[in-house]
Amino acid sequence: MFDSIDDWLIIAVVAGVLLYGSSQIPKLAHNLGRSMGEFKRGRIEVEKEIRTQQSTETAAPSTAPAPSGASGLPGSSH
Repeated sequence: MFDSIDDWLIIAVVAGVLLYGSSQIPKLAHNLGRSMGEFKRGRIEVEKEIRTQQSTETAAPSTAPAPSGASGLPGSSH
């Protein structure tokens, strides 16, 4: 009986109308659209930050001094 996604979509819409009433559906859709837009903007911002951090890491390699001595281990004597 409920083999298709269309069947489940119709049931979800009917349940939404019964639970929230027809006057609340536009408000719910508006709030859902706003939250999706905010999530998308946040995701884009994080992606930009990651790209910026990755580009600065590749552009400026580590400038740590090279270890002295043959082994470079502290406490090793020659």
